[in-house]
Amino acid sequence: MKLVVVSAGLSVPSSTRLLADRLAAAAAPAATAPEPAPADVRVIELRDLAVEIAHTFTNGFPAPALADAFAEVAAADGLIVVTPVFSASYSGLFKSFFDALSVTDEDALTGKPVLIGATGGTARHSLVLDHALRPLFSYLKAVVVPTGVYAASEDWGAEGLDARIGRAASELAALMAGPAGRSTGRPLPKRDSFEEVTPFEQRLAALSVPGPSPAP
Repeated sequence: MKLVVVSAGLSVPSSTRLLADRLAAAAAPAATAPEPAPADVRVIELRDLAVEIAHTFTNGFPAPALADAFAEVAAADGLIVVTPVFSASYSGLFKSFFDALSVTDEDALTGKPVLIGATGGTARHSLVLDHALRPLFSYLKAVVVPTGVYAASEDWGAEGLDARIGRAASELAALMAGPAGRSTGRPLPKRDSFEEVTPFEQRLAALSVPGPSPAP
């Protein structure tokens, strides 16, 4: 089981990397439970790839280190992605990495479980998870876990952050384990195809209340 972490933090040390590490520490053992060995974790620091990311757009292909990072993401069973908040959205470096990835392999994230996270100076930016990150990864056809984790400056050391990390990690681990039918041995329910959809008129007729019987 392989878990890849993408951190867009710029400073050293970085609160973005700190949040990414805490999410990975919670998700890695949960993804392989009840096995004692946790998932294999690979961390990609985008600041180390900034120049190569920029050159990808001008050269048309990724340099070796960036190509290796793209291959790691494509081969992952699950992703944790964390960005600092700039101007109420994800950072340009973070967006550029995934733009370059989608140009290189547009299906790299298709169906892949992704846990989204962000850091910022104030809790007012917490909506970045649902207004920016979630739409981005939905567009890239990833499966975004229900719980995203935002950490403001005042959240570090607070009890609520640990609870959010634990819940999000559990959701990611469940998705990494695969569909319910595969993990439990029970078949998945059959989903309707377009050909199997019951016409609306037929459904409406089935709900209609019969009128009174005519008088003899």
